[in-house]
Amino acid sequence: MPTLFIDADACPVKAEALRVGLRHGAKVVMVSNGGIRPSAFPGAEVVVVPEGPDVADQWIAERVQPGDVAVTTDLPLAARVVEGGGQVVKPNGEALTARNIGPALAARDLAADLRAADPFRQGGGRAFSQADRSRFLDALDRALRGR
Repeated sequence: MPTLFIDADACPVKAEALRVGLRHGAKVVMVSNGGIRPSAFPGAEVVVVPEGPDVADQWIAERVQPGDVAVTTDLPLAARVVEGGGQVVKPNGEALTARNIGPALAARDLAADLRAADPFRQGGGRAFSQADRSRFLDALDRALRGR
């Protein structure tokens, strides 16, 4: 049975991921640097790592095995999970795979360069929607079934 790793600090679908993971019999591990309360997620192993940049990401990446699934929006972490044989589902339902992680990282780096070149550049992503939540539930269900 796979392990479902949840990069939990800023994840908008923690409860949904837990529910789907437990329904599939997966071991669910929520990793955070202290931003979540363990009692709110019965059935999950809650791991609190020391504060610091990318400590939670490193913890997940070091433990992922082929067939495991991670929920994250962090593209460098996603790349490490894919490299380790795992699957990645973003909270909006987008699956990150060996086919699309390279272009996603390149787009992220380009956006960072554009923001650095123009300090007045405003922007951000669109709001998280109910449709995103539905796509996430479907994508996570498929990932845990191995499809």
